[in-house]
Amino acid sequence: MARISNEQRLVNVHADALVQFDRIFSATWDIRQQCLQDRRFYSIAGAQWEGNLAEQFANKPKFEINKVLLAVTRVINEYRNNRITVDFVSKDGSADERLADTLDSLYRADEQDSGAEEAYDCSFEEAVGGGFGAWRLRTEYEDEDEEEGPQRIRIIPIPDADTSVFFDLDAKRQNKADAKHCFVLHSMTQEGYEAEYGDSPSTWPATVTEREFDWATPNLVYVAEYYVVEKVKTKVEIWQSIDGSEERYTEDDFERDEELRDRLTAIGSRQAGEKITKTRKVRKYILSGGKVLEDCGYIAGKNIPVIPVYGKRWFVDGVERYMGHVRPAKDSQRLKNMQLSKLAEISALSSLSKPIFTPEQMAGHQMMWSQDNIKDYPYLLMNPVTDANGQPAIIPPSYTKVPEIPPAMAALLQLTEQDMAELMGNQQQADKMVSNISGKAVEMIQARIDMQAYIYMSNMSKAVRRCGEVWLSMAKDVYVEDGRKMKGVGRTGEINSVVLNKPVGVPGGVEYENDLTAAKFDVAVDVGPSSSSRKAAVVRALTGLMAITTDPETVQVLGAAALMNMEGEGMDDLRKFYRKKLVTMGVVEPTEEEKQKLAAAEANREPDANALYLQAAAEEAQASAVKARADTVYTLARAEETRAKTIKTIAETDAAEQVQALQVIDRFAPEPPPVPDVSVVAVPQP
Repeated sequence: MARISNEQRLVNVHADALVQFDRIFSATWDIRQQCLQDRRFYSIAGAQWEGNLAEQFANKPKFEINKVLLAVTRVINEYRNNRITVDFVSKDGSADERLADTLDSLYRADEQDSGAEEAYDCSFEEAVGGGFGAWRLRTEYEDEDEEEGPQRIRIIPIPDADTSVFFDLDAKRQNKADAKHCFVLHSMTQEGYEAEYGDSPSTWPATVTEREFDWATPNLVYVAEYYVVEKVKTKVEIWQSIDGSEERYTEDDFERDEELRDRLTAIGSRQAGEKITKTRKVRKYILSGGKVLEDCGYIAGKNIPVIPVYGKRWFVDGVERYMGHVRPAKDSQRLKNMQLSKLAEISALSSLSKPIFTPEQMAGHQMMWSQDNIKDYPYLLMNPVTDANGQPAIIPPSYTKVPEIPPAMAALLQLTEQDMAELMGNQQQADKMVSNISGKAVEMIQARIDMQAYIYMSNMSKAVRRCGEVWLSMAKDVYVEDGRKMKGVGRTGEINSVVLNKPVGVPGGVEYENDLTAAKFDVAVDVGPSSSSRKAAVVRALTGLMAITTDPETVQVLGAAALMNMEGEGMDDLRKFYRKKLVTMGVVEPTEEEKQKLAAAEANREPDANALYLQAAAEEAQASAVKARADTVYTLARAEETRAKTIKTIAETDAAEQVQALQVIDRFAPEPPPVPDVSVVAVPQP
């Protein structure tokens, strides 16, 4: 099969992309328009009267009492008060705390440097208001003035995600980890488009105008970032070390580290084989309705770097559908606006019954009647009226009618208020809490309010977790330079420095510290407390325990934990102090950095004078005991020596006396009789 040129390949990519986008656009555009209308409904003045309703009230007052905005703002504030953070944990369950802390630190630094809170807040608000939001990750050079050198990962917001982010229809997972395609649209003026890309929509093929989506309008031109997941064949070399273990290295590994092969050979490893595998990679294109404007090649990581966030999400009739906090309450809000506008119109009319006279009756008395509300006359005058015969005519008095509020409107106003409270949450009850209400009641009220925001917090935590997975995949490709120093941010916001691939000597060879290419971690998320009242509940529980315990150490621990959960101005320094105290006491598990600080402090700490005195006294007492024992042993040894000499003397004395006695006996004893010779004695005969 003949190979096609790169130009023809891009033409095919563009054609496939337009077909793919038309499928997605036609299937989801109605849902996305509803999301956009929902966001407009609560955030833009006058948007609650858009549509046919505005025509019916064209020449009438149109008031907006925007209670939907209050409910959406409360959910948004609940999230902003309880941020969701990423925590990397070992995939195989091993305790690799040092590398996990490094990943956490680098991720927080990237969040801080890229202003990730803006991306999170924008996407969460769009998800709560309309039902769908998104942000993205991309790599940028650390030095913005240069186009080469080390890179950092940035987290960037995507505004109007419901009309600009499109995943392929076959992606069913909420985090879109199974997506094969993704489009991110950007609008430009025609002048800006022509100046940047040197292309004009007038040169596009005629078939572009037949597409479902209009890529060019008289005022705007749309450009899309197009991400495609590809399976790329990669050669993997298998190297066996001297201890029999195997490591696998790809061509990219050897390209990034030119000395890797020589280093493996130097430590005794040998190539045991190789095989071809399929690796997941993501290719990025920039295209318009006319052509592929740029082939950006493969990007860092193995995942599409676009993170979706949903408010509430379903699959109905095989189509993904979603909405936020606004849509169920739109009709009730419209009805309330209509009723209040009508009520205001009625109230604007005269509220007094006015008498009706003929001109003859009021002639000469106009001033008196007009000033009656000021001077409060005791009576008012009018002229008599005669008929055609000159006789006084009696005309029954007539009065203007005071406008009345229809009974149905009063009942409907009450029902509408109840409906909105049930749909949006009755946050007014929380505002009406008086000062003498019990803490338990506060917790119950706050728990009911928190439950309305829980689904949005849960979906946001799924998105943040996916962001951590995508970031880790990108970091393995970007943060690879040996000895590179990078900024890190600790858990409490302190700035630290991280050195990548730092060689560390170990028995039997060299290991590399902070090697992200070998990082195998899962991502967990940590959601803060859902309300300030829950922290207050923890403080009350801890102080209650302090009242029933008698152990001083336990009281100290409970008090420190209570202070760490208190909120207020200037509490950050206290929290840091008591955390250090709890770490020192062994109550809180220290981080790797805290462990190093504790070890350094222990090594540099000057000994306490009392401790030195007690230690010296103990050593003196021990020396005295040793000396006394030595003296005792010496005394016993002398006693044993004396006893041995005594025994020897006695023994020697006894032997001398025995010799002397034998000599005396030999000298004075008579001669013994001769011993008969038994060999010649005759034996008598019987």
